[in-house]
Amino acid sequence: MRIPAHTVCTAIRDDIVAGVHERGGRLTEEVLARRYGVSRVPVREALRTLEAEGFVITRRHAGACVAEPTEQEAADVLDIRTVLEPLAAARAAQRRTEAHLKVLRGLVRLGQERAGRGHSEDLRSLGGWFHETLVQASGSPGLITLLTQLRHKIAWMYTVEGPARPADSWAEHGAIVDAVARGDAERARGLMALHHERAAAGHRVRFARKSLPVRSSQHAVNTASGRD
Repeated sequence: MRIPAHTVCTAIRDDIVAGVHERGGRLTEEVLARRYGVSRVPVREALRTLEAEGFVITRRHAGACVAEPTEQEAADVLDIRTVLEPLAAARAAQRRTEAHLKVLRGLVRLGQERAGRGHSEDLRSLGGWFHETLVQASGSPGLITLLTQLRHKIAWMYTVEGPARPADSWAEHGAIVDAVARGDAERARGLMALHHERAAAGHRVRFARKSLPVRSSQHAVNTASGRD
């Protein structure tokens, strides 16, 4: 049975995020095909997808390699999420279903309960589930795809410390859900933007390269040819 390329893509991406494939390391089709028990065809397709997503780059004389994000690229990923997830919250206020609300309210109750008891080990997974459900409630396939990719990239690029006051963070989640339930798109957008602003301090870049300075050149038309 032929394993779909998207399944292979997910497996390779998960391993990149987990650090199994090191940044800058080569990704040869033959080795990957053996590792995942597939032919080289779905591996080739998966590498093309991962290159489009920014997890893989193609280097001259080396082929496919795991990308090595710069500090600026990592910062941009957080900035983009800070713009898009408030938009998703606003869309959720307009398009959410009762099923979405039920799940969101249940997650808030669980999060507040765990935070009150000091069960911090459960809070990260609950928080991830909360944000994923809210994005799904936006009813926007484009936003869902983009924010899913950003979530993977943030997990790859950053270590994330839990909030100093988990109960406050879950109170913010609860306020967002209340705004979504009332259909108040602008309040949902504003609360989510504030939530991300406060959470940004807990993100620490993992081993990012420094951004290189831009150099002027009389041969600007050829500058792209020497880049990896």
